[in-house]
This record gives sequence, structure tokens and C-alpha cells, in this order.
Amino acid sequence: MRLWLLLCCFIFGQLGSLQAHEMRPAYLELKETGAGKFDVLWKVPARGADQRLGLYLRFSDDVKTIGEPVSGFLNGAHVQRLRVQREGGLAGTELHIDGLDKTMTDVLCRVEYANGNHLTTRISPESASYIFATEPSQWEVLWTYLVLGVEHILLGIDHLLFVLALLLVVRSWKLLFGTITAFTIAHSITLGLASLGFVSVPGAPVEAIIALSIVFVAAEIVRSYRGNPGITQRAPWIVAFSFGLLHGFGFAGALSEIGLPQSAIPMVLLSFNVGVELGQLAFVLTLVLVYQTVKRVPLKLPQWSRLVAPYAIGSVAVFWVVERVLAFWQ
Repeated sequence: MRLWLLLCCFIFGQLGSLQAHEMRPAYLELKETGAGKFDVLWKVPARGADQRLGLYLRFSDDVKTIGEPVSGFLNGAHVQRLRVQREGGLAGTELHIDGLDKTMTDVLCRVEYANGNHLTTRISPESASYIFATEPSQWEVLWTYLVLGVEHILLGIDHLLFVLALLLVVRSWKLLFGTITAFTIAHSITLGLASLGFVSVPGAPVEAIIALSIVFVAAEIVRSYRGNPGITQRAPWIVAFSFGLLHGFGFAGALSEIGLPQSAIPMVLLSFNVGVELGQLAFVLTLVLVYQTVKRVPLKLPQWSRLVAPYAIGSVAVFWVVERVLAFWQ
């Protein structure tokens, strides 16, 4: 019961953090179309239908813009397209992202050269500029997507709430291992299938059903506390696997917004998925350590207090269900 109350504080603390900061990464893509000429795609997370984060590109003075940029809002982002040119290419020039140091948003930058080489890197608020390298490093690409995988799961409060709800049901280490493994296998399957183009599912319904999966597990927790255990109590790995398939589509949707280098999709996909698993493992281990610490505190709480966490989780998830269903018509 002590742990449940502590977890509620965590839930609402995370929600407050998400309200205060934008966690989706911005995306910058440059494709070389000729000698020193690049088509630029610049996607910035949107806030509502007509507002965007204040992030702006600033190239070195010797990089010239060709023609007028074209921009507009599309699928939850502000998208800008333009063309730039520099004699000799971009290698050695510096790119600044003005306004990035005032946010918690990373920028994923991908450059595709005419000779088939590509470069992928992250630009963070701590270092809001980047000097284009001459030769891209494959390890740099893999590391970038691994970190993005870790960040996506740790900043994806809906995925974490689902895992948290499952942990409240599990009563043994054996079941804990089986449940987490089932969830991992399931979302790895759909993440791979969707990212490789074998399966296509609309993002909005998937996000709504992910929220509904959290409501389902929270209701199952309440039922079990009242002496009427459901399938989640008896076989949590089945529920974890079933809904894990849906969560995999959610991961794939986020990855599609970021983009994948076409010449290294399998390795990048594996790297992103490993990052997701590392973040998920860190979350689970942190909860276990917190539980082992808090249960030693000599604090007696009333019996009803154990219902606080599932009701809090369920209430937040119900809000998300309504919010995401209403977004169908926006």
C-alpha cells in the first residue's frame, strides 16, 4: 500500500512534466540532389492546429537558400521544405538550431548524399549546433537510434503506465519475467512488421486502443482486490502479449515520424528496439528497487489506500481514451 501511494505521486508528476515540456523530437532531413545542392525537410512538433515549437534552422553564412521555402501543418507537425546550396557540399559547415536550448526536445538529423552514403545524428538542447562530417559513421547512426528508443519508452507515459499496471498484478518473480518477456516479444513483432512495411495500421485508433488497454488492466486490478480475479490476474503474460502487439504499432508510429535510413533499416530497427527494451528494463528495475526500499518503512495505511493507484491509472487512461477518440474528427 505504501508503494501504491508513492506510484500515484510518480504518475501525476510525470503528467505534469509532459504538460510543461514537448518530448517529441524534431526531424531534419537533407537530400543531396546535385553538386552541393540539398532538398531540406524540417519537421517541428506542433502544438494544436496552428502553433509550433520555436525551433529555427540557421546554416553557415556560405550556405544559400534557393527559392522560397514552403511550409504548413501536417499530422501533428509543422513541415517546412526548402533548398540550400553550398559549393563543395556541407562537409565542415555548421548548423544551428535556434531555440533548441530552451526546450527538452532533440532533433534527429539525417543527411543522404548523392553517392548513397548517409549520416544520422542527434542534436540536443545541450549542444544546439552540429558540424557536418565528411564521412558518416555507422556506429553513430546505431547509437542515435538506440538512444531514441530509450527516450521513447521512458518519455512515453502511456506505455509506462501499462507496464506499471501489469506489475501491480504480478505476484511472483516467475510471473514478472514471463509478463515482461511476453510484452517485449509482442511489441517487437509488430514494431518490425509495421516499420518494414508489411502491416499498416492507422495511428489514431492505435493510440486510442493503447489507452483503452491501460483502462482494462486497471479495472482488472480493482476486480482482483475485490475478490474477483480476471484473466490478467490468472495469466498476465497473455494480456501482456495481446496488448503488446498494439503497443508495438505505437512504437512503429513514433519511429515512422522520425524516419529510417533506407540503406540500413534492419540494423537501425534493431538498435531502436534494443533501446526500447533497455529503457523498459530500467523502468522495471527502478520500480522493484523502490518497492524493496519503501516496504521497509514502518507506515500503516488504511486498506482502501491500495485502490488509489489503479483508480489513478484508470482515470488518466480514460481521459486519454476520450481525448484520442475525439481527435479522430479533428
